[in-house]
Amino acid sequence: MHEPSKVRLTDEQRIDWLRLIRAENVGPRTFRTLIRQYGSAKHTIEHLPDLARRGGSGGLKILSRDEAAKEIAASARIGVKYVGVGEAEYPPLLRETDDAPPLLAVRGEIAMLSAPCVAMVGSRNASAAGARFAGLLARDLGEAGFIIVSGLARGIDIASHRASLSTGTIAVLAGGHDKPYPPEHAEFLNELVEKGAAVSEMPLGWEPRARDFPRRNRIIAGLALGAVVVEAAERSGSLITARLALEENREVFAVPSSPIDPRAGGTNRLLRQGATLVTSAIDVIEVLKPILGTTLPPVIREPVHDRETEPAQTDDTLRARVHRLLGTAPVSVDDLVREAKTSAAAVQNVLLELELAGRLERHGGGLVSAR
Repeated sequence: MHEPSKVRLTDEQRIDWLRLIRAENVGPRTFRTLIRQYGSAKHTIEHLPDLARRGGSGGLKILSRDEAAKEIAASARIGVKYVGVGEAEYPPLLRETDDAPPLLAVRGEIAMLSAPCVAMVGSRNASAAGARFAGLLARDLGEAGFIIVSGLARGIDIASHRASLSTGTIAVLAGGHDKPYPPEHAEFLNELVEKGAAVSEMPLGWEPRARDFPRRNRIIAGLALGAVVVEAAERSGSLITARLALEENREVFAVPSSPIDPRAGGTNRLLRQGATLVTSAIDVIEVLKPILGTTLPPVIREPVHDRETEPAQTDDTLRARVHRLLGTAPVSVDDLVREAKTSAAAVQNVLLELELAGRLERHGGGLVSAR
């Protein structure tokens, strides 16, 4: 079994981590790359303005130390704790995903994040039968020892949360902890965190936007051993969760439904593509039970004591060469290194410069493209 990390961020490191992940153009993948390159968040922040300038940016917004400390203090007042990706309480399955949030804001029973989880997602406009089945399935899976993870949305999500409230449920929020969506579920969320947990990567006061929900969905998929989709139309956001689960080698399950119901188009297509058909909790348990003993790979973490490393050197000639090689079609970093005829560290440094300047986009599987 996976052994918990013994790393514990100091208060100062937690502030630095928050400043770094809140910095403009720094996402989870970039955060990890920068930590590997510069040794710590503190030293990375010192280099950020120069990296962005070399990438072609006129400036870079970075949260001040005082602003970061105030956010952590305000979060603590409503019971929210920030957990770093290398710390023992961080969800072990989520930690091993490509773009795990470096800091996860958690409210409620934090130990629940390390228990075996099953994600349940589906239509916001659920049928009565679909919502009822989701509730039955969530209750039975909960009684079998699984924690139910969902997104607090209307329909299938809220039915799954309510049915698993007594056995354990986790709500993943698209906005800040003080801005649940939809707003009418705020009272239920307060009840949920008394027995379960809520998690978010967004700052307090953040009103969720359309593009924040796919980001939320990757956390739902990352927390769980598998994802069950109940009633999803052909263009449903629940299918994003299923795709993300597949990308992280998680199991995907789908509940069949009538082919004439538009809410069943996506789930029926998942079944045609090889998702496991679900008619009861037994169908899920039989697939996931053998996986529970799987050993996870080692943790990527920042050391307890900050260290500063010497970054790979870049120059204008190398930057121009990498710029020419990049296009709008995603390409692997390995291909860039081979074509640029230089070290991987030097190419990675140029890519960081471009990303911090807002001129690079990272994709799954280690691919990058010009933005």
